[in-house]
Amino acid sequence: MVTGAAGFIGSHLVDRLLADGHEVVGVDDLSSGANVRPDVEFWELDVADPALVERAAARRPEVVCHLAAQVSVRASVAAPLADARTNVLGTANVLEAVRAAGGRKIVFASSCAVYGVPDALPVPPDAELRPASPYAASKVAGEVYAQTYRALHGVDFTALTLANVYGPRQTPEGEAGVVSIFTDALLGGRPTKVHGDGTQTRDYVYVLDVVDAFARAVDERGGGLRLNVGTGVQTTDRELHTLVAAAAGAPDEPEFAPPRLGDLPAMAIDPGPTRGALGWTPRVSLPDGLAATVAWARERR
Repeated sequence: MVTGAAGFIGSHLVDRLLADGHEVVGVDDLSSGANVRPDVEFWELDVADPALVERAAARRPEVVCHLAAQVSVRASVAAPLADARTNVLGTANVLEAVRAAGGRKIVFASSCAVYGVPDALPVPPDAELRPASPYAASKVAGEVYAQTYRALHGVDFTALTLANVYGPRQTPEGEAGVVSIFTDALLGGRPTKVHGDGTQTRDYVYVLDVVDAFARAVDERGGGLRLNVGTGVQTTDRELHTLVAAAAGAPDEPEFAPPRLGDLPAMAIDPGPTRGALGWTPRVSLPDGLAATVAWARERR
């Protein structure tokens, strides 16, 4: 079972799991994605809906990949209770669904936001957790709930801490990634904007590499672990703009705007332990991933 199955990452994961020969049930409330395959059993449900537990108990999925979430840091600050309903109560409900189904494992999509402002980069998965937003706190809570269900009910888990994921099917609407925002503007001939002086860094990981980590984690590997899914490489906002502009064949001339309150100055996460636990390593370079992303966005226009 994949929650968030109609979303950016979740829809790619459904494709991969089907290709690997798994039977898949998708769950999504369609609030932020509509990538639903007609050949997959699909439940239109909020992950906090108690009906999820009843339906899972009857359908009995072996593994649940839990990606459904409220993903906006700014929205979590503005409406922390709404964030907690989806990300904390929703995760608890999904865990209860796994337990009721007699499921073996949950693979939980966490976020590098749990690390807050790190002492050193790239951040190892055993670094101190310093959530600095309700969104980050909700992801920490999800990991703690997963640990609790493992201890109480024997439901195994792997928490995959995701860096900045980009790729096809990520749209520029709402709280989108900067890659999709730059891509949409540059293909449309509109101005682009870099906040601050352009030296802020992020760790960009291609969506199909992320999906590969989930696909590997559905077996017995990585049990009880938090594992980083990123490249360990820092890319500045200004460098990213240059790369997207090159892929789009557009001018590399962004406007500069004041920095946004609360933005971290730098982030990259160490994927080394993930290689040992899952046999996973990122394979798609940033230029190649951006070229594929821009090509998809161009076809979609």
